Amino acid sequence: MTEHLDVAKLQRRLAEFAAARDWQRFHTPKNLVAALSVEASELVEIFQWLTPEESARVMDDPDGARRVTDEVADVLAYLLQLCEVLGIDPLAALDAKIDRNERRFPVPEKGEE
Repeated sequence: MTEHLDVAKLQRRLAEFAAARDWQRFHTPKNLVAALSVEASELVEIFQWLTPEESARVMDDPDGARRVTDEVADVLAYLLQLCEVLGIDPLAALDAKIDRNERRFPVPEKGEE
């Protein structure tokens, strides 16, 4: 059975990883946002020239699945580190954003579409 993972635990692991290597000095908001952008671009690169049908099947290929999973992990790692540095609770931020989007984009009444 795998240990339960949560955002705070993962953020602590990332912070400990960086601290052990004396990397915290590089983890400024500017650098983390830049790294996040690079990793998101690497994820885009995997899908860039795939057809919609091929992109829907990308996880069927073990090598493709590994590449996508690794890039998703990299994006999430930098996003969580950015949230830690800026003092943002990522789950609370997402919850609040969904609330705002629900108000901004209400479900259409039947026949309004």
